[in-house]
Amino acid sequence: MRQIILDTETTGIDPAEGHNIIEIGCVEMQLRRITQNHYHQYIKPDRDVEAEAIEVHGITNEFLADKPKFATVADEFIEFVRGAELIIHNAAFDIGFLNAELERNGYAERMEDICPKVTDTLLLARKKFPGQKNNLDALCRRYGIEHFDRDLHGALLDSKILAEVYLHLTGGQTALALGGEGEGYDEDGVSKPRPVDTSALHLPVIAPSDEELKNHHAFLELLDKKSNGQCVWKKLHA
Repeated sequence: MRQIILDTETTGIDPAEGHNIIEIGCVEMQLRRITQNHYHQYIKPDRDVEAEAIEVHGITNEFLADKPKFATVADEFIEFVRGAELIIHNAAFDIGFLNAELERNGYAERMEDICPKVTDTLLLARKKFPGQKNNLDALCRRYGIEHFDRDLHGALLDSKILAEVYLHLTGGQTALALGGEGEGYDEDGVSKPRPVDTSALHLPVIAPSDEELKNHHAFLELLDKKSNGQCVWKKLHA
């Protein structure tokens, strides 16, 4: 599954008021490993960046003056993300802006057509940590992601941060090493099987007692109840 972690920066908060995207940052993930493939673009807006927005991301009107318009970069962006699952923090915000830009520039497709699956990590975090702060900075602190301290937001940096947060939220592999980096992995980042000399193995098989089996199944029932029917071990037993 090809996944694209995406973030945008904008001139303001509401595309319906004519606000524009001024930065798009995307990093690619395959098999839960970040690849060397990414997309990053600053964009010249049709209006000035609001002062409040500059305080958040630090991108000024002067900096954007010589950058390309959205219409110039749209095809390249669409080609990069097409068919991938998008992973976005507060997806409604970014998807709303991207769709507004597509419509404004005469594109018939919307992001839902280009990328049919979108995962909102804000919703994942709210489900996992109800009643707590679940912005990107709070999640970094919660998961001990200390090397991403920053004063300003940026689309590409936030996408890289979100990639690590997403891996923590969904469990499993959390190393962000590039595909093919290090021993034991092929060029796509897939772990390679290593031969094992089974002749040297003399492992006893210890059968559980009836009491141990009873306690085991009782614990699986508890896990299944706590996880709303998502206990993998119980499914395997079935």
